[in-house]
Amino acid sequence: MLKAVILDDETRGSKLLSQKLQSFEDELQVVGVFNEPAKALAAIIALDPDVLFLDVEMPGLNGFQFLERLGSFSFEVIFTTAYDSYTLEALRLSAVDYLMKPVDEDDLKTAIIRLRKRVAGRMRQPSKKSEVLNARLALPTAEGIYIIDKTTIIRVEAMSNYSVFLLTDNKKIIVSKTLKEYETQLNDDFFMRINRSVIVNLSYVVKYRKGDGGTLEFSDGAEVEVSPQRKEMLLQKLF
Repeated sequence: MLKAVILDDETRGSKLLSQKLQSFEDELQVVGVFNEPAKALAAIIALDPDVLFLDVEMPGLNGFQFLERLGSFSFEVIFTTAYDSYTLEALRLSAVDYLMKPVDEDDLKTAIIRLRKRVAGRMRQPSKKSEVLNARLALPTAEGIYIIDKTTIIRVEAMSNYSVFLLTDNKKIIVSKTLKEYETQLNDDFFMRINRSVIVNLSYVVKYRKGDGGTLEFSDGAEVEVSPQRKEMLLQKLF
């Protein structure tokens, strides 16, 4: 049974969507409905939904800002809005779908089908830490906010007051936040800050070369030096 949360600042809109989702009650359960982003921020992680139906235009904190404020999350996103000017940005965010208000029932059915496929694909990835592996990050950039899977991150490099995310598809995303801010979000066994300037995903390490602190070689061919103060912790995680 899929679990869904609805966030829409308009009560009428959230009620209408809840009613339409009753057509899928055999496979989807609405576990939370919110009309205030701040309340949703405080509750959504505990609800552990599979999908968030997220309104784009909300006063104080719009849908994109909501995801940015949330930081790391593991659910899928289906945007809902009365405005069509956000379509390209929603696609950039790797959302499951983008629904125009009032939500058409056929469009909703298509979105649920896509959601099922996306969730099924995640569940086929065997791992004792699957929840961590499937967690996602919202990265604010000058172009918009990207949603990425943490598993696609090879490393994050500091660049003054910016952070540069280097991903498995050779994509580079520059974010106007410091490395320190992401260190708390990338704090599981797969990630480690190995020096003052780099957080790495240990899953992509292909070689450790001995030295004062040592050097790591990654699957993309890059080599990064390890701080001597972090060598012992690194070796414990690697071996």
